[in-house]
Amino acid sequence: MSPTAAGVLFKLASTIAFAFMLTLIKLVSGRVPSGEVLFFRSFFGIIPVLVYLVALGVFPASLRTAKPLGHVRRSVVGTVSMFCWFTAVAYLPLPDATAISYSGPLFGVCCAALVLHERVRAFRWAAVGIGFLGVMIVLSEQIGGFDTGLHGGRAIGAACALASAVLGAIAAVTVRELTATETTGAIVFYFLACGSVFSFVTLPFGWVIPSFADAIMLIFAGLFGGIGQVLMTQSYRLAEASVIAPLDYINMVWIVILSYLVFGDVPTAIVLAGSLVVIASGVFVVWRERRLGILEAKAKAKSADTPT
Repeated sequence: MSPTAAGVLFKLASTIAFAFMLTLIKLVSGRVPSGEVLFFRSFFGIIPVLVYLVALGVFPASLRTAKPLGHVRRSVVGTVSMFCWFTAVAYLPLPDATAISYSGPLFGVCCAALVLHERVRAFRWAAVGIGFLGVMIVLSEQIGGFDTGLHGGRAIGAACALASAVLGAIAAVTVRELTATETTGAIVFYFLACGSVFSFVTLPFGWVIPSFADAIMLIFAGLFGGIGQVLMTQSYRLAEASVIAPLDYINMVWIVILSYLVFGDVPTAIVLAGSLVVIASGVFVVWRERRLGILEAKAKAKSADTPT
């Protein structure tokens, strides 16, 4: 098997792992607060990452850091993004929340232009604008349009999903800055470690003692998240970013299937239409970044980023 084919398989496996993670989180979301879910996702996600680093023979050397405060800044933004994401999952059907989350790369283009002073030409700005139109189509389903008013919990979920996408884009920019001196292992490990600690900030707002079944699902959610991270990192080691990056959107296929099988949720035509617009815009952005020669730098950061 060629390295590219292996990279594609690793990436597809990572999207399946993340889909299982989200499904497990959705299953417990009505009984376990988002802050507590955040702890399990972060703490147990560390285990596969450490196993991976040991297997590569780079532990503990790869955890050395020259920018401890940089890790803290990245972790604060990323942890809040993850908290918002888990809150969105609690309020929205998984396909709807996932569709909104795909706006992250579009916000990423904006952040790169504002923070990294990356030159963004007309084609990418046009793709971003069209992508945001797709996001608005998906959001219209959550807020009930202009005539029917807000759909309470769905509006909260949509707002949290959008906030998570914005914060995730900001976190991705900080990751790109960290990759100049930090290893992928260090960036992922310190984010998950900090997330485990930061989650206790939500303790006064009410944690619960999960049932045995819920505890098992939470633990496996964390493990699937960590496994997905390892598989994604390995995919970027084996194949070019231009091949791997568009496969992020395959995740929607697994989400739709699992959401139907487990929860009986079927995405509406509006959500599907908006999703297709956002996905098409995202793929175009990836293609343009490859043409402009900046995709590889983003890929290095992507492999170190920790998807929620």
